[in-house]
Amino acid sequence: MLSFLFHQVLLPGTMRGAHLLPLTLLVSIAHGIGLEDKMGPLGHLVLDVPEATPVPYAIYQFKSAVEGVSSYHISGETEGKISVSSDGWLFLEHPLEWSPEKNHHLDIEARSADGETLDGPYSVVLQVVDVNNNAPVFAENQYSGRVREHSPAGVPFIQVFATDADDPNTLNAQLRFSIVNQIPNPGNVFYFGINPDTAEIFITEEGAEFLRARPTVSYSRGEVRGSPQVLKKKFEDYCTPRNNIPLENNPFYTCIERAERREVNLLQDPDYALIVRAEDLRGGAPNALSSTTRVNIAIIQNLWVSPGTITIKENFEAEYPMYLATMRANDPTALYRLVQKERFFFPFTINQDGEIHVTTPLDREQKNMYTLVVIAEDAQGVELEKPMEIHVQVEDENDNPPVCDKAVFEVQENEPIGNPVGVLPAHDNDEEGTLNSFLDYTLLSQMPPKPFGNMFTINQNNGEIKVLNKNFQRKEVPQYELTISVTDRVHTTECKAIIKVIDINNKIPVFEKKDYGTHSVPELAEVGTTLLTIKATDEDDPGTGSSKVEYHITAGDPHNLVAIEVDEATGEGRVYIARPLDYELQNVFNLQIDARNPEPLIAGLEYNENATTFVVIQLVDVDEPPEFEVDTLNVNVPENITVGTIIMIAEAKDPEGKTIKFKMEGDEHNWLELDADSGELKTKAALDRETIEQISLTIITYETEGDKQEAEMKVNINLLDVNDNYPKLQKTQGFICVQDMAPLTLTAVDKDADPYGEPFTFSINRKSPNFEIKPLDGTSVHLILKKKPPSDLNTTIPINIKDNAGMGITQKFDVHICNCTKLGYCYIEPGAHSWKLGMSSTIGILAGIFGFLILFLIIVFYRIKKNGQQSPAVPEESKAML
Repeated sequence: MLSFLFHQVLLPGTMRGAHLLPLTLLVSIAHGIGLEDKMGPLGHLVLDVPEATPVPYAIYQFKSAVEGVSSYHISGETEGKISVSSDGWLFLEHPLEWSPEKNHHLDIEARSADGETLDGPYSVVLQVVDVNNNAPVFAENQYSGRVREHSPAGVPFIQVFATDADDPNTLNAQLRFSIVNQIPNPGNVFYFGINPDTAEIFITEEGAEFLRARPTVSYSRGEVRGSPQVLKKKFEDYCTPRNNIPLENNPFYTCIERAERREVNLLQDPDYALIVRAEDLRGGAPNALSSTTRVNIAIIQNLWVSPGTITIKENFEAEYPMYLATMRANDPTALYRLVQKERFFFPFTINQDGEIHVTTPLDREQKNMYTLVVIAEDAQGVELEKPMEIHVQVEDENDNPPVCDKAVFEVQENEPIGNPVGVLPAHDNDEEGTLNSFLDYTLLSQMPPKPFGNMFTINQNNGEIKVLNKNFQRKEVPQYELTISVTDRVHTTECKAIIKVIDINNKIPVFEKKDYGTHSVPELAEVGTTLLTIKATDEDDPGTGSSKVEYHITAGDPHNLVAIEVDEATGEGRVYIARPLDYELQNVFNLQIDARNPEPLIAGLEYNENATTFVVIQLVDVDEPPEFEVDTLNVNVPENITVGTIIMIAEAKDPEGKTIKFKMEGDEHNWLELDADSGELKTKAALDRETIEQISLTIITYETEGDKQEAEMKVNINLLDVNDNYPKLQKTQGFICVQDMAPLTLTAVDKDADPYGEPFTFSINRKSPNFEIKPLDGTSVHLILKKKPPSDLNTTIPINIKDNAGMGITQKFDVHICNCTKLGYCYIEPGAHSWKLGMSSTIGILAGIFGFLILFLIIVFYRIKKNGQQSPAVPEESKAML
């Protein structure tokens, strides 16, 4: 086989053919392409050819099926680089170069030995495939940027730019940026970062913290930067001349001069230099190409710095307005003003030198934090700096006494020593968590002092009252009044606490019924529905914790679907549905309900069966409809999906476990089928997004027995576009008037959507000396007649139209070039026609026309005469009629 191929490709008398096949084999092997893939029948074809390939380079061998073919011929955009051998091998004599929108449009045909075209011509398009042979190029060799110290991290301050001449639609031109080096680099910490995609350079968190500008001269309002008089004043402010050294030789003065010169051109002496690299193939590939540039960065002084949180003691005694801080903009001519962030009393001002004052003493209990917004702007109101927020914290002063709320507690007659009685409710309005609000409790007195004067004690730190002695006698002392001192070590408040002595809890609650029977409720009853009312009574003292009854469900409700609400006035308990019921989860509730007191029982007394009752709640099953897992489902499906493919499976279940089936509504185009048993939705015909972009279905599940209840699910099937249409000309013919040679507008349409639709690429397959194409928009071009032909002309122009994805074919457009009438239509000169009449025929037709006219006049005169005889008219009327 190889010897046969060598024989076929070898061109007699040249060395070109001898190298053709070996190079083909090498390139094919390198790209994993078999030689059989580079051969095929003669026809329309689009071929990819890598740029800069060694030559001669075999592209493709065409084989015509027509008998008698002895050679092949190509025409079109060969540029002297593309040839075809007599046995149909299309090959390169010179390497091709990639450029945007550059393709080679050729026509190939098979000919006989005498040169007659036997097959074709066919359109062949060579698409030059880019290779990565261009390194990135920066727009500038060096970049320069300035950034102020204390600038926030992550905010870009300079951007570099680089381009790559390779195909922008491939990784060959996709660049990634990085910082290779930072000079200087103290501690090997990078103060600058770069966005790898946009090449924007910013300060890192470390840079925001550590970058500082070199010492420089600062100016105040009215001082002219660089003025000798001002510089001399700066010198006199900071130094004293020694040994009569001339001013210009003084080291301090020359330092100021250097600082001023650097202000004029900071970039001649940068603080940092960055080496930035741009690398194609998105960086990191071993064969990626790269280049670098230098970025000079100067750190400039930033006077616009927040003073931090300012702290002021509340009620501070001083002369007001009182100075707080000074804000300085980087522009000495800046004007300052304060903006109030909240609608509240705002006792702050700022003067034109940026000095902030508070105008009156502050009260922390009214407001503990103020937010000032400082604006620096020019005389026209244009902001010179980003608005600066300053927080003013009002420091607490111990200026509020403790406050006590009403305190009423209960204690049983047999209350054990050490039992807690309650916590005295006291608070301090000073700042929480500070010593100013820390309270100290002292029990001052107990009234009456029976049976002992110290029946209670109080915790000094938290105010908890406990029993210190026993033998409370309710009949002797029904209640105690305690006087308690509460102090914050500056202010002291006396508080009262009432402690009622209640009867001992020697009675248990007793239910009115030990069994409340069975109650039925539908499983779909709403949450909050009352099931029944229960009641237990207690004979202890009314209104005390010993007689108060609480109800607890202690069995029969593992899922906490039922609860009990107590009516404080009547003591009744309302048993109600707390959460939705579910027959399938639990259909019978055998509830055990216990009645309990919040106060403990006396020693030796226990709750018995009288404090427990039972009730049965039965759910009435309701036939519920089937349920889908979701109510709405969105599915994306490519329009070229194979017929019979499962798109989705509808999943549903019936709460009662009944058998369900599925059906479907909304398939207007009859493209789909639904399995009634499994819920599988398949395609049974080809889908077409150009017909409809979304199929909206309703899938219904229904019970096969009983009430046959139904449920619905909405399914939206979005058809994803594939490139299955090529652009087509709306019109395939037109005419051009030679008088004005106005261009023809050619418009194509493609049913596909983005990215397979417009914009289209139009081209003429063979270079034409008479016509050219100029783009009009994404779907239209102008076909322009470049020179006037000597006579009327009918011609066919092959126009190749490709969509945005490169798919397209060559289409024929017929043009008639002619002289036009004034109305703009082609003029056709009169000539001999097959339908032209002879002399005798013409005379016969004219005689017939004259005979008809004479007959018509005779009838008219006869009718007029007859009407005149029947009704004679007066002379005036006759004249009028005549």
